[in-house]
Parts: sequence; C-alpha cells; structure tokens
Amino acid sequence: MRETEVVVIGAGQAGLSAAYHLRRTGYQPGADFVVLDHSPGPGGAWQFRWPSLTYGKVHGMHSLPGMELTGADPQRPSSEVVAGYFTAYEQRFELQVRRPVDVRAVREGGDGRLLVETSDGDWSTRALINATGTWDRPFWPRYPGQETFRGRQLHTARYAGPREFAGQRVVVVGGGASATQHLLEIAPYAAATIWVTRRPPVFREGPFDEDAGRAAVALVEERVRQGLPPKSVVSVTGLPLNDAIRAGLESGVLDRRPMFERITPDGVVWADGRRADADVLLWATGFRAAVDHLAPLRLREPGGGIRVEGTRAVADPRVHLVGYGPSASTVGANRAGRAAVRDIRRLLAGTGAERPAA
Repeated sequence: MRETEVVVIGAGQAGLSAAYHLRRTGYQPGADFVVLDHSPGPGGAWQFRWPSLTYGKVHGMHSLPGMELTGADPQRPSSEVVAGYFTAYEQRFELQVRRPVDVRAVREGGDGRLLVETSDGDWSTRALINATGTWDRPFWPRYPGQETFRGRQLHTARYAGPREFAGQRVVVVGGGASATQHLLEIAPYAAATIWVTRRPPVFREGPFDEDAGRAAVALVEERVRQGLPPKSVVSVTGLPLNDAIRAGLESGVLDRRPMFERITPDGVVWADGRRADADVLLWATGFRAAVDHLAPLRLREPGGGIRVEGTRAVADPRVHLVGYGPSASTVGANRAGRAAVRDIRRLLAGTGAERPAA
C-alpha cells in the first residue's frame, strides 16, 4: 500500500491543470501527489481523435497553465499537435504521470483516507481529483430494430476519417459539432448522406463572447448543483454558423431530418412511413462522464448525477471533479484545476478531511 496526499485520476487538460497547480503550491510530484492515466501516452482524449480533425478545425483550444501552445501547424492532425504539447508539458513540470494505469475503484480506506484500487497496485490518499472526462463512455441510443441492421454501426469514438465511407449510404445521427464535421467530410466520398437529430439544430451567429460563455456555463452548472447528469457546455451554446456550415446548408448536406422511429435490416424508417436505405449508421451522439469507478463512494444523487459545488462533490469533500459538467471545456478545465487545488489545500490543512456522517 502506497500513501500520498492527493491522487489525480486522468492526465488530460483537467488532470494536467490540477497537477500543475498542486506542484506550484508546494506539493511534490510522485511523493505528495500522483497522477494516474490509463492512456498509452500523453494527449488525453485528443490522442484518439480522427486524423482528418486537423488543429485548424479545433474550436477554442486553450493552452495549459504556465506554458503556451504556440506555432502549431493548422494542417497537422490535432491528435499529433496536442499529444506533442502534453508530452512537453509533462516533461517541463516533471509531473511524473504513471501510465498505463487503470483505476478500478475508489472506496473508503479508513482513518479518513480514500483507497484507490488500480491495475498497478493500490494507493491510500487524503484527497482525490477525478479528471477522467467522457471519451471512454460513448453514448449509444437504443432504437427498435437496431440489432437487426445488416450494415455497419459505429460511434464518433471510432471514426477514423471520411474515406472509409466511399460509395456508401451513410446516416449520421446527432445534433452537435461532431455530427456536422462528419457530414461535411463524408459527403464528397459517400454515395449519399442523411442527417437526423432529435431536435432541430440551433445555429449561433456572431461572436461567442465572454458574457455568452458565462451564461452557457451557468446553465450546465445549475444541473450539477441539482445532482442531475451534466450536459456538455456545447449543448447549450448552439452550433457556430461559420463558412463551412453555411456551405453545407446551401448544398443540402446539412438538410436535417427528424429522428427516425425504427431501424430495419437495410436502413431506417420514420413515423410517417418514409424509409431510407443505409449501409452505415454513424452515431455522433456524445459521451457521458466516466465516473463508474467512484460508485463505491455512493456520490450519485437520485437524479442520476453527482452534485457538485464548484469542483467539490457535495457528498464527500475529499473528492473533486474537474472537467465535469461546467468545467468540461478546455478553459473551464484550467480554472477547475486551480479551484480544486485551492479547496484541497484548505481541507488538508484542517482536521475535516473525513467524509461527513450520513
């Protein structure tokens, strides 16, 4: 059993931000805190993005604290750019990230401490920063007949680029930025594309200024305060109406249809009887927070989410969630990492590290 003051789970934007602020305030990497990451290398979820998502197509990527990301080639895949940047960041601040390490469960460890069970042995810690993001939990909606479909079904998490859809009839499901990016890329290669969403997409014109950003984050934050599962910040901001989106609307590639009612072996059927044949169903339907390893702590509220004030889990002040709900954006993750470390320092400096009595 190894002991430390703080365990950070995840080395994406949120986890690295938290590790930076821990080190900056006097905690020593590898001794006072440890960062555990299950990915094969640096880069967080970015390392798994499809090659055609170049850095120039990324919206709102903010640098990590203490080290700017400058001079990146906009034509390079974002997976390469961000993985290289995160590698340099970990090295510069000597964060000593341990990988690949799978965290299997976090539970009570006695004497006010938490027990973190991993594929590389167990850790006893006084506080936990959970920064596991969402990439490992792609959300697949279920529709009647889905198991009968004879074509291919895949999620955004397994999208590798547009050329694999050459000559095929593709139905893209989802109303977010990933869905529109997929459609615009696939359309020149595919025999046909159809875009379906549960609700009509909302396109946002004009700049997304600081006030609009704060308002969007506040909407997401209110959900986690109520213990409801968080929605992404993007879900309340709308889709940016840029030149590529305008071209897609004019060409008909982004001619949205309502959600189909059921799936057949050869395609999809709407409630009014309309049908469409398909070779591929591409589910660009988002992700859910990867927090199942926290289940032994019983943090979930009746609404299905973890109630959070700032970054602190209301049910257990030793646990902080960064990159969760309102801090799921890159700039939000930076701020959340700093806030979590500030609260943990206060907690560990006092005598109240124990979980409150039920």
